[in-house]
Amino acid sequence: MGLFWRLHQVGKLRQGASYLSPLPGVSAGNGCGHTLLTPHSGTLSSKNYPGTYPNHTMCRWRLQVPPDTSLLLAFGDVDLEPSEHCAHSSLLLADLQAGPYCRNSAPSAPLLVTNSSTVTVLFNSTSHRSGRGLLLSYATSQHPDLVTCLVRGTHYTQEHVSVYCPAGCKDIYGDIWGNPSQGYRDTSVLCKAAVHAGVIADELGGQVTLSREKGITLYESAFANGLHSKRWVRSGWVCSLLSPACDDVLEVATFNASSWWHEVDALGQSRSWGAERAALSTTGHSWAAEPGTKAAWLELDLGTRRNVTGIITKGSSEQHNYYVMSYHISFSRDGKNWRPYRGSSGQEDKVFEGNFDSHGEVSNAFIPPVVARYIRVTPQRWHQRMALKVALVGCPLARVRAPRPYGETLHKNSHPHVLNILLGLPLPCTPSGGRPLYTHRCKGVEGSPGGLTLPFLPRIHTAGDAAHWQLCAPLLLPPAPGFPLPQEEVGPVLSPALPWGTQHHHSKL
Repeated sequence: MGLFWRLHQVGKLRQGASYLSPLPGVSAGNGCGHTLLTPHSGTLSSKNYPGTYPNHTMCRWRLQVPPDTSLLLAFGDVDLEPSEHCAHSSLLLADLQAGPYCRNSAPSAPLLVTNSSTVTVLFNSTSHRSGRGLLLSYATSQHPDLVTCLVRGTHYTQEHVSVYCPAGCKDIYGDIWGNPSQGYRDTSVLCKAAVHAGVIADELGGQVTLSREKGITLYESAFANGLHSKRWVRSGWVCSLLSPACDDVLEVATFNASSWWHEVDALGQSRSWGAERAALSTTGHSWAAEPGTKAAWLELDLGTRRNVTGIITKGSSEQHNYYVMSYHISFSRDGKNWRPYRGSSGQEDKVFEGNFDSHGEVSNAFIPPVVARYIRVTPQRWHQRMALKVALVGCPLARVRAPRPYGETLHKNSHPHVLNILLGLPLPCTPSGGRPLYTHRCKGVEGSPGGLTLPFLPRIHTAGDAAHWQLCAPLLLPPAPGFPLPQEEVGPVLSPALPWGTQHHHSKL
């Protein structure tokens, strides 16, 4: 038996600017790479990551979470070219009361626990030859099971594990093999696979719970939620991500459209590309909008209100090369009053990534789901013609509670969304050597809230670590709230007036 992980969905500043906006999630400088900062979690990287970071750059990220919480920092990767006193490259952590701290090698702990709701991360480089730079994620202290975007299924051996994926993992380098319906290889990056399967939204992150089952032989590739997975033939234990509980293909009562194409071929024979051709199961050609139309829509009437959790789209057919590349979604209870789908951010109309050929299927999840009878698809970009086949997935209202869905509150007798990941052979629980991807935990405190095994904070303030850190001010890394740690596990904490590691003293970060 392999391990199936069951997952529950539980303005640009100039370089060197000394002022950062008080709004949560701000970055400044010419050395910033991928950055997605939210008030509850986020991910950031240096420029070109995982390639070599450029010379003579800097970036400053200001991380801020609600004032009644504190920050957890998870280092996915820190690879800086070593230099004395951080002369060539440096990573510094600071807040208004303490810091900065300079480092030119990887942290000895994957998770740093602070007692501050605001931290500034500064990355600087001069002339150097090598180094991937920085990959860092963060979350609030409410998520002590935070992992990085690089964690894989092979990093776990337990039958039941719960982890918190931060926002922003979708665009971080890392492969996924398989698809939501069949499953994923265990070497797939976990949080990216969860986005691909529609369990979490990349702009939010979320909780993922895992359990074990056996996999199958062949895993096909798929394009879903803006990510393209790889095809994989099983050669050992695998990671399998199963579909959420509310993922049945919904029956459509009627299809309607703003227009359709009446095709007349060279022989004078006519053919209608009407709205009824838009069903995903229809053989032959699809619905297509009238030629020359700049704005068109396709409408699906479900006959009654449903909990709609996602959509599957397809192009015209293999005989034609028409397909929609991106689209908006709107929904209605009565077919008269329409609301645009804005996703989890709630700020702008969400643009869904559509098809890249005329015959493949592409899936997109609605996070949060919508409660609606009518769904309208409005193409934004297309290849040659607006042409679509569509299916909606979801379930009756009584089957699952949507997390604050648009439209109305669902029936309270419900079940959470479920996703499975099959895990394989475990990796040894030791720090990796040449390329540290600090994504594992080696010690645990039993009896933690929710029955989880949570990590001790590893020793990070020891004399042996002094060669790697240049002390500029004191640093405090207290345990997560509710998880007192024995002093012998924490190690000596620094005092600003004393040499490294000579006294136990707590200061603020």
